[in-house]
This record gives sequence, C-alpha cells and structure tokens, in this order.
Amino acid sequence: MSDHNDNDSQHDDDFMSLMGGEMKGLVRHKNDRADLKPKGTSQQNQSTEYRRQAAQQQQAQLVDGLSDEIKQLVDSEQELIYARDGVQLNLMKKLRKGHIPWQQGLDLHGYSIDQARDELSHFLRDAQRKELRCVIVVHGKALTDEGTPPIIKSYVNDWLRQLPQVLAFVSAQPQDGGTGALYVLLKRNRD
Repeated sequence: MSDHNDNDSQHDDDFMSLMGGEMKGLVRHKNDRADLKPKGTSQQNQSTEYRRQAAQQQQAQLVDGLSDEIKQLVDSEQELIYARDGVQLNLMKKLRKGHIPWQQGLDLHGYSIDQARDELSHFLRDAQRKELRCVIVVHGKALTDEGTPPIIKSYVNDWLRQLPQVLAFVSAQPQDGGTGALYVLLKRNRD
C-alpha cells in the first residue's frame, strides 16, 4: 500500500517537473464528487428552485401538448361539429342552435399559429378555472386572400379535439360569427 502511495507521489512530482512550473501553486483536487447541495439558506434556495420549476412547468402547459401539424385542412364555409363520447344529443342540439349562452370569448384574428395555440390554451384553462360552461372562439375564415385555406380555423379544429377540458364544439350561429367562430362546451370542474 505504501509503495502505491510512493508511486503516486513520484508520478505527481514527475508531472509537476514536466509542466516546468506552469502549475506552481496548484493543489491536486482530492474529491471527485460534485457538491450538489444548495449554497446559502436552504429555504431561500428551495423557494428559488420552486419558482424556476413552476415557470418551466407553466411554459410547458401553455402549449398543453398541442400538435403543430394540421391533421385536417377545413374549408372557410365548412361547419365544424365535434362531441366527446357521452355528450348527449339534446345538449349538442342546444349548443348548435346557440341556446347555451357563451360567457367569454377569444378572437384569434391576426395571431400567428404559435400565438394562437398559446392564447387558446391559456384562454380555455382560464375559462375552466372560472368554471365557465360555454365560450366562443373566433378563428376567422381566411377570406382575405383568394384560395387561401383557413389555417387558424383548421388548427383550432384540431387543437380543440386534443384538449381534455373540451366536451364539444360547433360552428356558431350567424349573429356570432357563423363558420368563422365556434361555441365550445367545457367540462365542469369536479372537486
């Protein structure tokens, strides 16, 4: 054992002489493990870590795992209708006729695809938190350019189907935007 330590010492001396004094004053580090304990007060560091994780989690939640690819391109005047399994036909008829009053709305005109996805996700989470039952989402029809498909409408059609808080949606009545808007029925919070 002492021979091994003598060899290490000799190796260190040989190495230092080879470096020609470049490393003079440096001490060999004996610990090969990183110190992962937070510096300073543990409560302050835990609070900082919690805020950092919460910010990252909120950023991830803004998108809610929504796809950035369109599964189905829809037409400007196409009526959209969707219902999860278990939604009653009578409820869908009321929603389609506009007999379930919408309580809040979101207008996505002028938004980029990424902005629209973030706004829609945030809006629907906020609406569910407020325990709103029905909201309206205005996506537009993309009628400004001839032949331009309604990209935001197509994305909204896909995104709403992916969000677990959405029970159903239908194209709105003409007075509320017609095929350029959707009535969206949300799940009720269960405590």
